[in-house]
Amino acid sequence: MNAASRNVNLEWREAGSGKPLILLHAFPLNSAMWGKQLAGPPPGWRLIAPDLRGFGGSPDADDAVYTMDLMAGDVVALMDRLQLRSPVICGISMGGYVALEMWRQHPDRVRALILADTRAGPDSPEAARARERLAQRVEKEGIDVVIETMLPKLLSTTTRYHNKGIVSAVAAMMKEAGPGAIARTLRGMAARRDSEPLLRTISVPGLVVVGAEDVITGRGQSEFLARSIPGAWLETIDDAGHLPPMERADEFNRVVKTFLSRLPQVAHA
Repeated sequence: MNAASRNVNLEWREAGSGKPLILLHAFPLNSAMWGKQLAGPPPGWRLIAPDLRGFGGSPDADDAVYTMDLMAGDVVALMDRLQLRSPVICGISMGGYVALEMWRQHPDRVRALILADTRAGPDSPEAARARERLAQRVEKEGIDVVIETMLPKLLSTTTRYHNKGIVSAVAAMMKEAGPGAIARTLRGMAARRDSEPLLRTISVPGLVVVGAEDVITGRGQSEFLARSIPGAWLETIDDAGHLPPMERADEFNRVVKTFLSRLPQVAHA
């Protein structure tokens, strides 16, 4: 790691105005996954959806491994560029790993946490080895390997059979990612730190969201998050898999809007 690597200039999409909410996307997607949130931001809220390093419009870097630490640093650097002191942070899947790392590094910069379809624990040795095998295959065979491996797991049975448009949109986003960024990010997720002990230190409001048909995270992991974060509550989205913001956007937006409406008022964000 070098100093320059911590300052990748992220591209982002945004909508609305007012108090800031940062939306951190899942792997191996990009900020386009938040299209249905950006299309109708809650009144009084400014939604900011960055492309994490190597995804969407954001550049790659020279690091051999895209750690969650590096990605969190990129997001904080973007907050500085946008002069955001302490936004609400919403992370889904890999974005949740990044959100927890932001709390570890800069708790004073986080107003509240929304953790969707993610977990706090590290990879098991078996899971880490599986990520490494996939990283090596991507480097040799290209991005189609990841699409074939992951796409069936990302979406619920309901979505796969009844909403082909979402299936196509997710596949298209996956195709936009470069094999190098995919491999470096797989290795970064495999190397992530155990955030379970961190959960009890979270002193800001917390919301945990999970798709009822999420086979990657599962309700058990989400229940653990909600129990471990003081004062957090859990919302389950029916007929959704690992990507409720896309699969059941109206319900996801309702849950988030309710959470935001209950936040204590602050003078500046």
